[in-house]
Amino acid sequence: MKNALRARLSSSREPSFGTWISSSSVVSVDALKGLGFDWFMIDTEHTPVNPETMAAMVSTLAAGGPSPLVRVGNVDQYLIKQALDAGAQGILVPLVSTEAQAKAAVSFAKYPPEGVRGAAAAAASRYGTELASYLRTANAETLVGVQVETAEALDNLESIASVNGVDILFVGPQDLTLSLGLLDDRKNPKVREAMRSVVRACERHGKIPGTLVIDQEEKLAAVEIGFRFISLASDIRFLLSGAKSYLKG
Repeated sequence: MKNALRARLSSSREPSFGTWISSSSVVSVDALKGLGFDWFMIDTEHTPVNPETMAAMVSTLAAGGPSPLVRVGNVDQYLIKQALDAGAQGILVPLVSTEAQAKAAVSFAKYPPEGVRGAAAAAASRYGTELASYLRTANAETLVGVQVETAEALDNLESIASVNGVDILFVGPQDLTLSLGLLDDRKNPKVREAMRSVVRACERHGKIPGTLVIDQEEKLAAVEIGFRFISLASDIRFLLSGAKSYLKG
C-alpha cells in the first residue's frame, strides 16, 4: 500500500484541499474526481450510504485521482474495519473528546502489535492476492484522523494530540460552534480562537490540522490560521450553488 496523500502531508506545509462526499452517489464521485481535489472524504456518519455504496465509491477512486478517505459514524471497530477493508487510505472519526477515544480509533485502524485490526482478503489487499505486502505497509500508510468538535475535546486537546498514531486533528466547525453554545455562529471569534488552539496543539505534537469550510471567506481564514487539510464544502453544496446560480441567471 502506497499513500501519496500521506507522503504529501508529511513533506509539504502547503494546504491540501479535498471535499466532502455527502450525496451517497457514486456518480458524484466519478464526476468530481478529475477536477484537481487532493482527496475525497466519503461521509458515512450523516448520510444514508451503505457499506456496498461506500466500497463502490472507494473503488471508483482506486485508479488515481483524489485519495479515498472515509468518515465513519463512531469510534467503532466494525465501521473502521469496513472502511479500511474497502480500500480507504484513511479514516476520520467524529466526536473524539478524550484521549481514550483517540487511542481506540488508532487501535481499530492498525494491525497488531499497534492495534487490533483483523486481516481480511478484501478489496484493500486485492482480495488476498496482495495480502502479504498490504499487511506490511498498512499501519504506516493509513491516515487516522479524529474530529475535535466539542468543548470537552478542547479541554482534552493536549492529551488527544499526544496520542501516537493520530495523524490529523480535524475541527468540525459546526458541531464545535454548537458545543460552545453559539448555535450557527461559526464565524464567531470564540470559534476562530478555538480553531487556532487546535492548530497550535498540532504544531506542538507533529499532527496535521484539518477543517471544513463552506465559503471563500472561511477558506482564506482556514489557510491564515494554519490548517493544512481543508475540505472545500461538499458535493451537495456544489450542486445547490450551481443550481442557484443558473436560476438567478
